[in-house]
Amino acid sequence: MAATPSTMLGLGTRMPDFTLPDTTGKTVSSNAITGAPGTLVMFICNHCPFVIHVREELVRMVTEYQAKGIKAVAVSANDVATHPDDGPEKMAAIARDNGFTFPYLYDETQEVAKAFRAACTPDFFLFDGEGALYYRGQMDDSRPGNDKPVTGSDLRVAMDSLIAGSPPPAQQKPSMGCNIKWRSGNAPTYFGV
Repeated sequence: MAATPSTMLGLGTRMPDFTLPDTTGKTVSSNAITGAPGTLVMFICNHCPFVIHVREELVRMVTEYQAKGIKAVAVSANDVATHPDDGPEKMAAIARDNGFTFPYLYDETQEVAKAFRAACTPDFFLFDGEGALYYRGQMDDSRPGNDKPVTGSDLRVAMDSLIAGSPPPAQQKPSMGCNIKWRSGNAPTYFGV
């Protein structure tokens, strides 16, 4: 199974502005989710084996940190013409069946994914209360088939540090996963696609 690494957007980068629909038809804007202690933006999709591998722990972890004040959204940007399982109706079912406590947003134009320089699913971006990028990278070292437990350890350390007001973790490893499925002619050039 080929894996694409995240681009490791520069720390301190401002959260891109966005407004996207969620699986209930409501819109969610970046302005509505920015604030202390921070905001987690996750690029995921329905079908990716890397996302499926971590989904249960991801939901548990995000729910735990929402109780500590972290705001969170997930975004799916895959081309549904080539990957219909990633469309809004199935997104709604995945969110419901897996108990998502966070909005699951649909980036039909893929412009939000490009603004974040998202490359893979899952891809994680943690912003501080002022909207500056504090952490980007992997949830943990677990991957499908590597027999390492799914703990969310890297992302947990980052969220704990952010809540405590500490500097960002010095070691930040790229996330790995399926590449975002760009529409024909829409692939960005920022990671050599």
